Amino acid sequence: MSAEPMALLAILVMAAMNYLMRAGGFWLMGHVPLTGRTQRMLEALPGSIVAATVLPIVVRSGAAATIAVAAAAGVMILRGNSFVAVLVGVAMAAILRIAGVAS
Repeated sequence: MSAEPMALLAILVMAAMNYLMRAGGFWLMGHVPLTGRTQRMLEALPGSIVAATVLPIVVRSGAAATIAVAAAAGVMILRGNSFVAVLVGVAMAAILRIAGVAS
């Protein structure tokens, strides 16, 4: 198996940029005072990222995706287990699409 030199270079550059962005974020946050407000913002950030990623998909995908995401969110709230929530969401989407619910 051989890789083209430009593809390998692109992968290495992307890896380096990814590392620099992460390291830069840690460095930058080292200079930000962690007040109560900042701490709450940082705690809310992962949920905000998930919502910003999932909601446009749900809006475009229709009823089956909406019900599946709601089922996954409900399981996550009740059980607190993200793996089980993902399994339930995927299973629900599959069942609804097989059943012919608008997708």
